[in-house]
Amino acid sequence: MTARIIDGKAVAARVRAEVARDVAALDRVPGLATLLVGDDPASAIYVRNKRRLCVEAGMADLHRHLPGDVSQAELAAVIDELAADPDVTGILLQLPLPGHLDAAPLIARIPADKDVDGLTEVSAGRLALGRPGLRPCTPSGVMVLLDEAGVDLAGAEAVVVGRSDLVGKPQGALLLARNATVTTCHSRTRDLAAVCRRADVLVVAAGRPGLIGADAVKPGAVVIDVGIHRGEHGLVGDVRTAEVAEVAGAITPVPGGVGPMTIAMLLRNTVTAAKGL
Repeated sequence: MTARIIDGKAVAARVRAEVARDVAALDRVPGLATLLVGDDPASAIYVRNKRRLCVEAGMADLHRHLPGDVSQAELAAVIDELAADPDVTGILLQLPLPGHLDAAPLIARIPADKDVDGLTEVSAGRLALGRPGLRPCTPSGVMVLLDEAGVDLAGAEAVVVGRSDLVGKPQGALLLARNATVTTCHSRTRDLAAVCRRADVLVVAAGRPGLIGADAVKPGAVVIDVGIHRGEHGLVGDVRTAEVAEVAGAITPVPGGVGPMTIAMLLRNTVTAAKGL
């Protein structure tokens, strides 16, 4: 068996085109405020890409770049200013922050209806309770890819490897909301491969390169690889792709799988916020 490749680049391009049409139909232009603190090269690249695609979709780029030595109080004041600004539809605080800053209380200052990253406690509570709200971008992108692959999630056994607040936990909640039977694995899971082999849908977001091999995959399963790492021969994921592709029914590549979906879903969240959820 050779797995079908789920093309995240193509799906993300379609989502961005849909967002641009939605933006054109709105009475006001949505504004995305990205907040970058300091000069971390990787963060700068991520933010630059977000800003570029924001503008391409017809949104206002309301970026703020603050020095790396900004104080907690100063950054909090900027977030409060953006929260009160009616031209700002969505606020995104780029992580990680410099070590002297505490991210949690800063994120908490972002109003849930402008929380386009879906990371505040209110947003997490809305997700857990099934209430309307803005969902974390990467897990939301995974759901779109599963739909693209034609996966019927109702009654399917889904295994999520990883329990981070950013991906693993919300991913499990989103799958559960679609009536999948969900198991979350983590560093204390006994016989990880055996648990993963039960999965019709396997989402791997452990942050460990090459963690999952063919022995952990049920024949015909859909495998979504959220991980991305720079290896000796380029970018790799949490899944040993070539090996697993001989067993799985469908799989996302790295790069070109989940990665492009994250920004696409950020843009979709910004439009959703502009519509008032």
